[in-house]
Formats: sequence, C-alpha cells, structure tokens
Amino acid sequence: MKKSPRRQFLSQNPFPHPLTIGFFYREKMRAIHRIAPEQSPQEILEVGGGQSGLSSLLYPQARITNLDLDGSFAEAPCNQKPNVTFVQGDATQLPFPDNSFEMITMFDLIEHVPNDQAAMDEARRVLKPGGHLLLSTPNLYWKYPYYSFLKKFCPTEEVLFEEWGHVRRGYEEQDLIERMPLQHLKSASFINPVTALAHDISFSHLSTRKRRLLCRLLFPVTFLAYLAHRPRTKGTEIAYAWVKQ
Repeated sequence: MKKSPRRQFLSQNPFPHPLTIGFFYREKMRAIHRIAPEQSPQEILEVGGGQSGLSSLLYPQARITNLDLDGSFAEAPCNQKPNVTFVQGDATQLPFPDNSFEMITMFDLIEHVPNDQAAMDEARRVLKPGGHLLLSTPNLYWKYPYYSFLKKFCPTEEVLFEEWGHVRRGYEEQDLIERMPLQHLKSASFINPVTALAHDISFSHLSTRKRRLLCRLLFPVTFLAYLAHRPRTKGTEIAYAWVKQ
C-alpha cells in the first residue's frame, strides 16, 4: 500500500472554496505530501486531527485513530469513515501503550498546546521503532497579516490567536528539529511571501464574496508562486518528518 497520489490528495482539500480562500490549505497539503513516506503504514495515530482528517486522505488504506481534545469532532464526516476511530483525549497524556503506532501525525497542533514538549514526548513514546512522525507548524516568519497595508481589513493577531487557540507564533526550524530526539528525515516549507497575500485576504474582515473575488483575481500570480515553491523556499510554515530508530 502506498500514499495517495499527490493530485488525488490535493483534490480532496477539505477547506471551503479550495481554489480561492482555501488555496493556502492546498499549500499545506502539498508540503505534507512532500515529506510523507511512500509506503502506507497500517496503524496511524493522528493527534489533533479534529474535523480535517488529513491522515485518512493521505493514507486511505491505513487504520486511523484520530485523537482530539474536542469531543464534538466525533460527529465530523471524516471521523465516520470505516477505517477511522475517534478518541477524545489530551495530546500531552496519550491513552495508549508505548510503541503502539507505526506513524504519528501532528498537523498544525503543537502551536496550540501550552506544554508542547510533553505532546512531542508522548508522540515519540507511542511511536513504534522504525515508525514515522509527521508534523506541521508555523515558523518564525509567520505573521498576520503578512502585509501591513492590509491591517485595516484584517483582525489582529491577538484576535486570531484567541479564535484559533494558538499559544505561540511558531518555531525556529533547527530548534524544533533538535527538540525532537528522533532522526530528522526532511522538511518542506509552505505559504511563501507571494502566496501569503492570498492567505491574508482569506482571513480578512471582507465578505466571503469579496474575499473569493480578490483571491480569484490574484490566482494567476498565486498559482505561479505556488508552482515555483520548492521545499527549501522561504515559507511561513514547515512540515517535518522524523523516524524512530
């Protein structure tokens, strides 16, 4: 079994309006696909998967356990799939024995967790030897809005952090790699300084109609910058892959 082909994976972008105000999520999905192993594991723990279900889209043949602190996500469509089991739980106290899963995914999670080191230590504990840990999170280039001329149209970072539940801005890449005592395999950035403009607009105060229209007008430039983006291009967020020896 292998991971989903990239085109198929990206076509399942769960964010509303995936080619306009949801295009940034496609950028995230591509970065995750770039760092994900080709071979599909049998058992995956998705920590903080909520209602996006990215692990089940990436590895549709795997058995997924989706753990999230918010029990209401149990009713989300992604958690009703026959190969997905939803568990309400805390990322810093995973209710599983040591060496339980062949892969752990933590997509845009640790920036929400006050004791982020405990969450990463728990992921390492329940990961089987030879298993992979996939993680994505903002880095120190992240800011909102990225372009200051849009501030009058956008909520403040403080408002967004409160809405999203972020407790920190992001991580310096090498520092995060050193804090995870596993073998680092690869990283891939996403949302570069050009595509960040559409990201700013996507979360602005403008109406949905205006945001979609502006993103559509920007799309030729956004898409070219997206096509040119390589794993080491400067980006505001990064996806990481480690393996447990």
